[in-house]
Amino acid sequence: MPESDHSILNNSRLGVLGGSGLYSIEDLKEVEEVTIETPFGLPSDKLRVGKLGGMEVVFLARHGRHHTFTPTEVPYRANIWALRSLGVRWILSPSAVGSLQEQVRPLDMVVPDQFIDRTHQRPLTFFSDGAVAHVTMADPFCPNLSRLLADVGEKLMPEGRQLHRGGTYLAMEGPAFSTRAESNLYRNWGCTVIGMTNHTEARLAREAEIAYASLSMATDYDCWHEGHENVTVEMIIENLHSNAKLACKIISETSKQISALRPASTAHSALKDGLMTAKERVPIKTREKVDLFTRPYWGKV
Repeated sequence: MPESDHSILNNSRLGVLGGSGLYSIEDLKEVEEVTIETPFGLPSDKLRVGKLGGMEVVFLARHGRHHTFTPTEVPYRANIWALRSLGVRWILSPSAVGSLQEQVRPLDMVVPDQFIDRTHQRPLTFFSDGAVAHVTMADPFCPNLSRLLADVGEKLMPEGRQLHRGGTYLAMEGPAFSTRAESNLYRNWGCTVIGMTNHTEARLAREAEIAYASLSMATDYDCWHEGHENVTVEMIIENLHSNAKLACKIISETSKQISALRPASTAHSALKDGLMTAKERVPIKTREKVDLFTRPYWGKV
């Protein structure tokens, strides 16, 4: 989709992928729950379609509304395919993370701009079985969407808490937390926060031509900080509840900005120069699975 073509964006929706502690958005109005079967299986849960801040929004709890999927088990491809099928072209991803740097304190938030991927058990592409695509991931988060999110977040942060612009998100496999040696290694790499989900989503969102931004909510100092107790589930849950309420406010206000500005993104045309296989060489079953994304370039199957 050419960046100058705003006609599609004018009718597009915002997607919100709720992470640990954020299984719904109370301010979402006129909600309809939708079940979608995708070529990649069922999503994590029913998708909740409604209105938020004047914007049509699709909410999905990435771990399921009762938190039944581990980070590895989350059906990432089905989730992103389902969101795109409902017209989503922007995704905000609030998620719990551990801090790897002193200045990012528990209950602070980060809008990261880079990733390092340490996962190893997940499908990371929609393209296989006779179709190859290489999308650009130099800037994995959409700069325009991240800027909007950070602008709103800065204004809403309570006294004593801070929103940090930029930083590197270390994506680990999980579900166990880091060893102390791993935590210190990632700190030495210059990573800012550590989480288990966002990188997988961001790569798939880029292939689906959806702009993606993360609101990374620090719950703890991982286990590297000698002056703080080691990570426990109880500690994380307590901080999750505090973060979730603020995250909903930030998302609601950001949705108003997206509704008004409909920001274009290089992600919206990521496949334009990324499709490597000639369409006539792609098996029809494979074409059908990715037709939702490739139709502007290969035509409808």
